[in-house]
Amino acid sequence: MSKILLNLRALLDLEPIERNRFRGNAAGSGARVLFGGQVIGQAMVAACRTAERRLPHSLHCCFIQSGDPHFPIIFQVEHLRDDNSYSIRRVTAMQRGNAILSTMMSFHAEEKAAFDHQDKMPVVPPREKCTVKEVFEPPTFVETAEFIRRYYAIDLIPVETGRYLGQKVDDGRVHMWIRIAEKLPDEPALHMCALAYASDYSLLDAVTARHGRAPFDRRIMAVSLDHAMWFHRQFRVDDWLLYAHDSPSAQAGRGLTRGLMFRSDGALVASVAQEGAVRERW
Repeated sequence: MSKILLNLRALLDLEPIERNRFRGNAAGSGARVLFGGQVIGQAMVAACRTAERRLPHSLHCCFIQSGDPHFPIIFQVEHLRDDNSYSIRRVTAMQRGNAILSTMMSFHAEEKAAFDHQDKMPVVPPREKCTVKEVFEPPTFVETAEFIRRYYAIDLIPVETGRYLGQKVDDGRVHMWIRIAEKLPDEPALHMCALAYASDYSLLDAVTARHGRAPFDRRIMAVSLDHAMWFHRQFRVDDWLLYAHDSPSAQAGRGLTRGLMFRSDGALVASVAQEGAVRERW
């Protein structure tokens, strides 16, 4: 197994500057811009630091401009609501005085549920029967499984391997097994922040899969515009989760994607939605 170069736990351990203000390091993978999931995860950590004894249940982010991997990020937290049931925080991420992301996060106090249901987990091969060798070896792509593990601290095993070779997925439904590659302590908020970090990876692939375009195709530019996430049930992000994506619509240079995340026992732990700018390079 390849060595992990990214220390995700350290990346998510923000430095407090003053009340409601934090500094985060930028970790790049050699890319020209920051991985959007990093900014989401760090912003969520900043919000969690100000909402004691409550866990987040939703976040809604807007990417304002690309982040620079060579500069630290400042996170400013605003308190918008604190009552018996909910706390709401607005977090602005800034680099060199300019906002790069704005997000709203809501926290909920524990309560008994009158209603409890979920969609069923898709029927896919178990993680043990999936392999990345036929996809990534020989290394056809820049971001191989080893590269993803080393530079993003994410273990990723695709289910529909044919799409990496240009096979068209008519309904855009793609699945992968995913987990954080390093063991994390028993801190539920940290696992939620780490899942938010990982949730941004590969989500827009569902758009291009409907058109027979392989992931990492350099002729395509795909950039996240916004990102929303809801947390449903407890999980460990260092255990394998099934990440199911689909894309109901693409038009005018934008594509919409949705994702559901399941524990291996079938419990739905999180839902994701994202719109991105998806264009061919000319």
